[in-house]
Amino acid sequence: MRLLIVKTSSMGDVVHALPVVHDIVREHPQARIEWLVEAPFAAIASMHPGVAAVLPMAWRKWRRELYARRTWHAMAALRARLRSEPYDLVLDLQGLLKSALWARQALGPTAGYDAASAREPLAARLYRRRLAVPRELHAVRRCRLLVAGHLGLPAPDDAPVFGLEAPAPGWMPRGTYSVLIPNASRPEKLWPERHWIAVGRRLSERGLPPVVLWGRHDEQTLAERIAAGCDGDVPPFLKVGEMASVLARAEQVVGLDTGFTHLAAAFGRPTLGVYCDHEPGLAGITGPGPVASIGGRRQVPGRSEVLELLDAQMAIREDRPG
Repeated sequence: MRLLIVKTSSMGDVVHALPVVHDIVREHPQARIEWLVEAPFAAIASMHPGVAAVLPMAWRKWRRELYARRTWHAMAALRARLRSEPYDLVLDLQGLLKSALWARQALGPTAGYDAASAREPLAARLYRRRLAVPRELHAVRRCRLLVAGHLGLPAPDDAPVFGLEAPAPGWMPRGTYSVLIPNASRPEKLWPERHWIAVGRRLSERGLPPVVLWGRHDEQTLAERIAAGCDGDVPPFLKVGEMASVLARAEQVVGLDTGFTHLAAAFGRPTLGVYCDHEPGLAGITGPGPVASIGGRRQVPGRSEVLELLDAQMAIREDRPG
């Protein structure tokens, strides 16, 4: 069986879709699974040994240069690759018009959510097969139910298995460490700097000096201020795979509702997600280790609340044998 998963963005959404690979391979060990994804997140899908091929795309860039010749050449090349061999099924887990349109470029029947379940109902018109999946479920479970329904797999009732294998270490801090992720794509998601410093100090007191991650140059300045206030460390610029290596080996992670926080949880690391502009119910921190989410839309969590939850997570770690 040859399958194409379409889940292009964002990083957290890609992470939430990963358990479907385990679900498929468990029932069909010989299945060949390919994944269509935005290029910046291609490294995430590549970390799963059950994904045979990753097809990177650059739609976010292409739509800004839609009339450039190089854009049309790049899109034509991707379409040719999608149609080079037939797929038994093309599974759109995104439920957006753009993802449905790209799913239709592949050679094979398309499957996705029905109009009531898709994030953009118009997308459902482009699928040959449609399935109702309740929208009030967590994103991980929605993806697993959609795939199970279209492939005739048993409805999943077990814990999701993310199945990631961390890349070989590149830059790494010395000794045991924690990770802080204080930056996000939107300012509404941000948490006060002074609170991050307090969290970092608590981690340092417990023998887990924090590594403060950053991705853009404007984020580096914030990371450096936070690290200076809590005896932390700031890495050089790290690519996605390099960041994944750091996250996969951290003893504790505290981060905003952002892709790297979800990635840390998928690796099984103790992870605390701080939500300032989004309800965690449908996309809360999920993983096999101790995880927790706090806050919500217009419910910015206080410093004492986060520290209390962090202490509880670290107590679990300290109680573990060995």
